[in-house]
Amino acid sequence: MSGRGPGAAGIASAPEPRAAGTVTAPGPGAAATVTAPGRGAAATVTDPGPGATDTMPDPGPRATDTMPDPGPRATDTMPGPVHDHDPAAAARSRVAATDWTALAAELDTHGCALTPPLLDPAQCRAIADLYEDTTLFRSTVDMARHRFGSGQYRYFSHELPAPVAALRAALYPRLLPIARDWAARLGRPAPWPESLEDWIEQCHAAGQAKSSQILLRYESGDWNALHRDLFGDLVFPLQVVIGLDTQGTDYTGGEFLLVEQRPRAQSRGTVTVLPRGHGLVFTTRDRPVRSSRGWSAAPVRHGVSTVRSGLRHSLGLVFHDA
Repeated sequence: MSGRGPGAAGIASAPEPRAAGTVTAPGPGAAATVTAPGRGAAATVTDPGPGATDTMPDPGPRATDTMPDPGPRATDTMPGPVHDHDPAAAARSRVAATDWTALAAELDTHGCALTPPLLDPAQCRAIADLYEDTTLFRSTVDMARHRFGSGQYRYFSHELPAPVAALRAALYPRLLPIARDWAARLGRPAPWPESLEDWIEQCHAAGQAKSSQILLRYESGDWNALHRDLFGDLVFPLQVVIGLDTQGTDYTGGEFLLVEQRPRAQSRGTVTVLPRGHGLVFTTRDRPVRSSRGWSAAPVRHGVSTVRSGLRHSLGLVFHDA
C-alpha cells in the first residue's frame, strides 16, 4: 500500500533503505520465498543501502499484494448466503468464513496470510471502476513524480463506498486479538479499543484525521517500491489489501512483495500472487519473531513487482488514519 513522501503533512515515518526490482512468482496462486544466503540457498534479497525512504506523499496507505498459496481456507467460492442488499451483513458473512486461528498462525510464520474471497467478481469490477470518479477521493498521488515507483493511487474521502466501509468494520474486530497478542509478546502497549469508531476518534484527536483507504492502479511497467504505511504515532499493526483483477488474465507480473529484516542476518523476501477478491493480511510496520532473548520486532516493508502487461487494481484497507 502507499502512504509516504517528503512534504506530506502528518507523515511520521523515518527513512529507511529500500529495494526495488522484479520478482516473478511461479504461477497463479503460487508463492515463492527468497531467503538469505546460506548452505544450499539459491537467491538473496538484500537491503539496497541508503538513499531510499519509507513513506509517500500526502499521508495515507498504499496497497500491495503477497503470500503463500491460500490453501483450503481461500477458495474461489463465496460463502453463503451473501446479502448483497446489505453490505454490512455480506461483509460479516465473508469475513467469518476465514479460519482466523489458521490465519494467525500463518501471520506468525510469514508475516502475511490470504483470506477466502471478500468480494465477488462483480464487486471487484465495480470498485475498480470507481477510480474514474474523482469526486470520491481526497487526493491523487503519482508515484513516479515522487520516486516511489511508478503508477498512481487515490485516497478515498471519509465517505467510503458501502462495501469498502463494511469490510473495514468487519475485519477490525477479527484482527484486534492478533494485534493485542503481538503487542504482548513485544512488551508494547495495546491502545486499540474494541470499537473501530473509538480507535479512529483517537487518531483524529492525535491529529491523524485524513482517510487512509486507498485505491491503486498499475499499468504495464508500473511498480511500487518497498515501504511502510506510517502516518503518525498511532499505528494499527495489521492491514489488508484486496486484489480487484485477475493475474494472468487482466495483467501479468505485479506480484505482492514482502521483505523482512532479520536480526543480525540478511533480509528475507516473500512473494504472493493475490487472487481476485481475496484479501491479504500483512504487518504494517514490524512483527514479533523469536530470538535468543525471547521476542524481537522484525521490521517489514512491502511493495509490488513490475506489472509486465495489462492493468492491475487493488484496494488497501488501513486501520489508522493519516
